Amino acid sequence: MPNLKTIKQLHKDDKPREKLASKGAQSLKNDELLAILLGSGVQGKDVRKLAKEIIYMLDSDFETLTLAKLCDIHGLGVAKASQILASIELSKRYLIQNNKRITSAQDVYNELKPFSTKAQEHFLVITLDGASHIINTRTVFIGTLNQSLVHPREVFADAIADRAAGIIISHNHPSGTLEASRADIQITQRLKEVSKLVGIELLDHVILAKDGFYSFSDEGLL
Repeated sequence: MPNLKTIKQLHKDDKPREKLASKGAQSLKNDELLAILLGSGVQGKDVRKLAKEIIYMLDSDFETLTLAKLCDIHGLGVAKASQILASIELSKRYLIQNNKRITSAQDVYNELKPFSTKAQEHFLVITLDGASHIINTRTVFIGTLNQSLVHPREVFADAIADRAAGIIISHNHPSGTLEASRADIQITQRLKEVSKLVGIELLDHVILAKDGFYSFSDEGLL
């Protein structure tokens, strides 16, 4: 593996701060972002080398990261380790704050309202974390729904990848009818059974229409 160039050896446009100024923070690699946060290295260890060692720890041990573990990295003192932990915690808080939280079928309707007037049926899955914050919203199927077409594998594959605690399924009725069809009920029952097997809770099935919504949970069908 070739040796890393020090910050001094890098071309001006390749230095993290200059690169951020000219191309934006999104263009920087993880270790470059961390190098900016650190500001400088220590005697015998350039800031880039120090940043790469810290990134390696973040990649392998992020969930249980502590001040003590960071301080085990040679050259990283309490002050800089504290800066890193504080930055991570602040980012987490803002990410959670900005994530929308689903607490009712009305929240689901507000989130998916653009689909309520679609001319074709859209079957959607909202994945949620343990605090009911939205992780992602995906369209799984477009077309007339029936039990054979909406396969549990398609519904739960992304939820498993998202490490979701729960999901909410939803689809629109282009006819405007706010009643659950036999197919709607069958699909819901099937997915409810699968949800128990995979350990990801099916929290609701919300039918969308131009004039409102129908919630399986509110109706006591889940």
